[in-house]
Amino acid sequence: MRLEPREETPVWLSASAPLAAIVLALTLCSALIVWAGAPVIDAYLSLASGALGSRFALSETLTRATPLIFTGLAAAVAFRAKLWNIGGEGQLYAGAMAVTWLGTGALTMPPVLMIPFLFLIGAIAGGLLLLVPTALKIYLKVDEVVTTLLLNFVVLLFVNFMLFGPWKDPLAMGWPQAAPVIDEGVLPLLVEKTRLHAGFILALLAALLAWALMRFTRWGYEIRAVGLNPQAAEFAGVPMTATVVRTALISGGLAGAAGVCEVAGLKGYLTLDLSPGFGYTGIAVAMLAGLHPLGVIAAAIFIAGIYNGADSMSRAMDISNYLADVITATALLAVLASALFTRYRLRAG
Repeated sequence: MRLEPREETPVWLSASAPLAAIVLALTLCSALIVWAGAPVIDAYLSLASGALGSRFALSETLTRATPLIFTGLAAAVAFRAKLWNIGGEGQLYAGAMAVTWLGTGALTMPPVLMIPFLFLIGAIAGGLLLLVPTALKIYLKVDEVVTTLLLNFVVLLFVNFMLFGPWKDPLAMGWPQAAPVIDEGVLPLLVEKTRLHAGFILALLAALLAWALMRFTRWGYEIRAVGLNPQAAEFAGVPMTATVVRTALISGGLAGAAGVCEVAGLKGYLTLDLSPGFGYTGIAVAMLAGLHPLGVIAAAIFIAGIYNGADSMSRAMDISNYLADVITATALLAVLASALFTRYRLRAG
């Protein structure tokens, strides 16, 4: 048996392959549920109920999906240009720090101006942070996988220093947290008595804009060209340095916007546990989506639902909620395998 490239991939195959991969992942993970001594059907029903079974459950899933959409888009855009941005976590915190710096009383504007301003400075902070490893990659050929990953820890240590020092809120009863964002900068709720805020709508708009950018603009064409074949792109006149820098600013800006959402929309103030790893999970979101900006929305909601539902399943069925990590990892591997078979077919001989 050998792999043979497909001349054309049928639409039905491209659409059904990811769904089949997710079904396969859930089937494989059923063995762990059986091993835990729980009925598989009931466990998955409990997981689905915890993710989507009520207004509260659905709102919590969409709330958790909001930063994952932003960080998933950040990874998807960067990976299209083969800029391996593993620093979404640090860029998220950079956006959160920018909001804390200017959104806690240093500036006062009406909400119609304050909220866009906070997103702008958060995106700038995230983009500028990614420019550091990008410059090292361009001019010194330093592997950006290493530099973006290590920069996450540098940023987190700096946040730790600020929260225990200059930014520590004296009204926080000794807890290491910053002062709250002023009312003019707080994102409005979409559904009363839930935590779902307007950041979700902004995340959807960001996905639509990223798709339009990649699909219809010259910048998007240049990003895709650099990712597919840098030598051919350079020969065709694509400005390599400008394209990579532009990609870094967009990618880092999207991750920074996730930090803005978490501070100005969910918590209201900066803390060390602001993100439980949204920057890293965003990479899985992007890969599950096949680096497609619109697919990022579905992938983020799927992963957020798995994690929220796993908490409910853990309480109801006495199954470890770490099963969510296993399901996510298995689904990612299955989707990557399905992508292989959408591009290639098995031939005998």
